[in-house]
Amino acid sequence: MRVAETSKHDGGTPATAATAPSVPAAVIPARKRRGANREGLEAGRRSTRTLLWTLLAAAMVLYGFPFLYLLFTSFKTPIDTIAVPPTILPREWTLENYANALGRNGVLASFINSIQTAIISTVLSLLLAVPAAYGITRYKTLSGRIFIMAALVTRMVPPVAIGIPLASMMAAVGLADTPIALSIAHTTISLPLSIWLMSSFFEAVPNDLEEAATVDGCSRLGALWRVVIPVVSGGIAVTAIFAFLASWNEFLFALLMTAIRSQTTPVVIANFQTQFGLDWGSMTALAAVYSIPVILLTLLLQRKIVAGMTLGAVKG
Repeated sequence: MRVAETSKHDGGTPATAATAPSVPAAVIPARKRRGANREGLEAGRRSTRTLLWTLLAAAMVLYGFPFLYLLFTSFKTPIDTIAVPPTILPREWTLENYANALGRNGVLASFINSIQTAIISTVLSLLLAVPAAYGITRYKTLSGRIFIMAALVTRMVPPVAIGIPLASMMAAVGLADTPIALSIAHTTISLPLSIWLMSSFFEAVPNDLEEAATVDGCSRLGALWRVVIPVVSGGIAVTAIFAFLASWNEFLFALLMTAIRSQTTPVVIANFQTQFGLDWGSMTALAAVYSIPVILLTLLLQRKIVAGMTLGAVKG
């Protein structure tokens, strides 16, 4: 207003722009450019998210298709299971395959054997792997490094080269066709991987935590039990799942070392033979049921798995 009055006194025309906030001419294009840049960035982010979700969905479909096909086949009629060309979805949905599979003699016993063997093998693997990995990572001796490398080398040996002598040894000590013998055999598979996994988890725990616990009066064993083990509990859960899966899905050792009493479900599934060929419907039905415990276990320990997989990321 002062500018307008001054203009009147000076005899000039009052400018309307003097009464409104003046905006520099160069500001407006700059704002427009910033707005356009923000819209461009947001559009780029939306495109990236869409592309990632599309790739993730495609990967999930490709990865899950074999299991979905198995699941759909378990609901097909016997004619549909051998139809040419095969169909993905059943023409007629039926539960007959599940009734046939679960009603066979020995199926329930094989489930119990599988659970017993997997649990014993997992417990044995953890009991041996946790102290071994802790000693290797904390004391860092030459013998420890040689031991962990030797554990890796054992993973390179074909399972059949271990299974045949193990079967003879178990028969010699009277453990043939027992879940204990099969559990020990499965431990030879899961133990090297368990040691390597637990070593990486222990490496992620700073020594300062144990030193602080010892300053507060804990012994070395007390610091391990009260401080280190809770920190690596996610890693222990991950290791336990891998050990459980290694035993749950194992077939060769079970075929070599079991006969009737301790047969596991994978061996029973492979024996679904009829006079006309393999009973695909019953095999897929039993395989679908056999997958349920592993899926439930993974979902139950999902948080522990994520915590264990990201344990190394917080180091330092």
